[in-house]
Amino acid sequence: MDKIRIMGYIICVASLLGIIIGFFTSEYLTIALAIICIPLFIFSFGLINMAKPKKDEVEERVEEPFTGY
Repeated sequence: MDKIRIMGYIICVASLLGIIIGFFTSEYLTIALAIICIPLFIFSFGLINMAKPKKDEVEERVEEPFTGY
């Protein structure tokens, strides 16, 4: 789960940088960066939240990895 959390933070920082860079570039590049970086920013919060186990699931996640639903 630490890998997912680290990837979430990396994607969050990279997308934030892309959004900030979008303010200082041409119009078409700003639109392209917005289409890519804003959804990645939201996706990164999902990864970060998924990596945090709930109090009830802490022991279950240690015993067996997350396999999805």
